[in-house]
Amino acid sequence: MQQFLKRIIDTLKSKKVEYGDVRYVEQEAELIMIKNGVLEAITHTTDAGFGVRLIKDSAWGFSSSNTVTKREADVVTRDALNIARASAKVKGSGITLAPVKAYRGSYCSNVKVQPMKVPLSKKIDLLMKCDSIMRKDPKIKVSTGFIRFRRIKNYFASIVGSFLEQEMYFSGGNIKAFAMDKGDLQTRSYGNHRQAGYEFIDELDLAGNAARVRDDAVMLLTAKPCPSKETTVILDSEQMVLQTHESCGHPTELDRVLGTEASYAGTSFMTTDKLHALKYGSAIVNIVADATTPGGLGTFGWDDEGIPAQRVFLIKDGVFVGYLSSRETAPVIGSVSSGAMRADGWNRIPLIRMTNINLVPGTWSLKDMIADTKDGVFMSTNKSWSIDDKRLNFQFGCELARQIKNGKLGQVYKNSTYTGITPQFWNRCDALGNKKEWVLWGVPNCGKGEPGQTAFVGHGTVPARFRKVQIGIAK
Repeated sequence: MQQFLKRIIDTLKSKKVEYGDVRYVEQEAELIMIKNGVLEAITHTTDAGFGVRLIKDSAWGFSSSNTVTKREADVVTRDALNIARASAKVKGSGITLAPVKAYRGSYCSNVKVQPMKVPLSKKIDLLMKCDSIMRKDPKIKVSTGFIRFRRIKNYFASIVGSFLEQEMYFSGGNIKAFAMDKGDLQTRSYGNHRQAGYEFIDELDLAGNAARVRDDAVMLLTAKPCPSKETTVILDSEQMVLQTHESCGHPTELDRVLGTEASYAGTSFMTTDKLHALKYGSAIVNIVADATTPGGLGTFGWDDEGIPAQRVFLIKDGVFVGYLSSRETAPVIGSVSSGAMRADGWNRIPLIRMTNINLVPGTWSLKDMIADTKDGVFMSTNKSWSIDDKRLNFQFGCELARQIKNGKLGQVYKNSTYTGITPQFWNRCDALGNKKEWVLWGVPNCGKGEPGQTAFVGHGTVPARFRKVQIGIAK
């Protein structure tokens, strides 16, 4: 493979391109799904190919193929050059890339049990056991579950002299129960994803959580609806994943800010004039993009431009201080790449993507946070979400909520929602969970780009308390 990539790089150099790189990517994926005790799907797919990206006459060109031969490499390289030349005829201000050093090395996930080598029967038996437990209550009308695994092997070479090899494994699963009675439908779910082997499925203990999922879903049928009022809200670590993802991760993607990503889920309110000026949150709020987090879905050795993994502050002491950026976008703000360029496979160009967008822990335990709250609501596990195309105004719904009265958890609420305006909401954060409360979550379905790309993203989060939040449907 090294010789195959080197040949393409030598060709690019002979064509005197301003920049060029090549990626070879092979993927293997497995998905097992059940519904109501029936095995709905078993898929095992493999995919491999390479893509050539270059700059010629100050314009980008890209082409790819799944035929890995010398002859095809010449065709793909020629096509990428022709696309760049054609693009140069209608180019704008040209392209400036932030500098990058030549790197050589390898990266591999920390895997104890190779997930693809675990017998299929063991995986199916686990899901069937979960399903059987969830459907023991007749009010559970639908139960679902899945486990999935992915292996990605990536080779990268560039004209600056880099040659990188990376192999990553991802494992995860989820179970969900749908309870119905008298026209009311309630759901409860449990699951997570991690960059790890099959040992993470054992750690998840899906079967051990199936009864709780079932009982919570049934309990919600008789719960009172979430009241409509302004109150104190405590969000659990799992709900803080989507809160951080949507209202900080996406709006700090610099391509959204610059308008090169707009039609898929919008742009961003966090424009360049706000950098180092916007009081995004209270002084206790610190959020980092950390591609070095062990086990994170957004962890790697180098991004798809050959930039080393790094830890970058997006929000520091409540102030907006950094973006997720690339070699092309970083010079616009007088900076260097934060190493956030990743592609979904060999036939896609890299885009700015979230790595692991982590909420730095505070000093509170969840128990003390609740005890310190006179009146409020505790909400758990995202159920629905909506946010505008600037990532400014949002509404999130949670699977389960509980009243907080005089420092104690009280009655259960169903159909709970809360709304806010991003900087206003984060400035009302007055308590964050401590290191013991910190949990690493995985989001394996973050969408962006046209053609659409799906990225694996990580979020390390803690429970958080917010004051003066509108919950329920405002009257």
